[in-house]
Amino acid sequence: MAIMEYLTVKHESQAELLIKKSRFIAHVKSVETINEAETFISSIKRKYYDATHNTYAFSVGLEVEEIQKSNDDGEPSGTAGKPILEIIRMKNLKNTVVVVTRYFGGILLGAGGLIRAYGECAKQGIEKAGIIKKIKCDRYLMEVDYQIFNKIEKLFKEKGFVIKEKRYLEKVIFEIFKPYYLGLSPDVLVKDNGYLNVTVRWLGNDFAEIDNDNNFM
Repeated sequence: MAIMEYLTVKHESQAELLIKKSRFIAHVKSVETINEAETFISSIKRKYYDATHNTYAFSVGLEVEEIQKSNDDGEPSGTAGKPILEIIRMKNLKNTVVVVTRYFGGILLGAGGLIRAYGECAKQGIEKAGIIKKIKCDRYLMEVDYQIFNKIEKLFKEKGFVIKEKRYLEKVIFEIFKPYYLGLSPDVLVKDNGYLNVTVRWLGNDFAEIDNDNNFM
């Protein structure tokens, strides 16, 4: 079954913990491809090249293409990457990568302590980044005359469409997003309301962000 909406992080973020003199730094980012995730991981490793460990986990892709991966980077097996990945799963996040850097402070934490430390640092990083929902939409490009644009805009907003990217040229050219749960077709909607001189072109599918109040961003 196709995924029509999912959760991911809103902003790239960083959170830091100090536990028994060890410094843990979480780095969190929303990505859409494995290459983006790996590039982000590599950038953190370069930036913190002198760290004791740069552990990570990510969940990338939707539906059957989803890939989840974790890496302990020298920590005892299952004590770093896995608890980071468990936090990503617990938050039900997709297309999200988390890298947790550690500077060893000289005091051993033990397996349980490491699991708690990496998990908590990842959790705080994700909370700082914020979580958003993305909804699958059909994208359309529309061209309308200036004299009817305000009426068209009002009509589409009332019906639940999202208007973006307005350009004022010979005509008003703009993109609209139709959420997957709307049965209305834009070209049918304009014709049914008597607007015949309107150009509507389908651009494909995309995911649009909504906030906690279900308002599109």
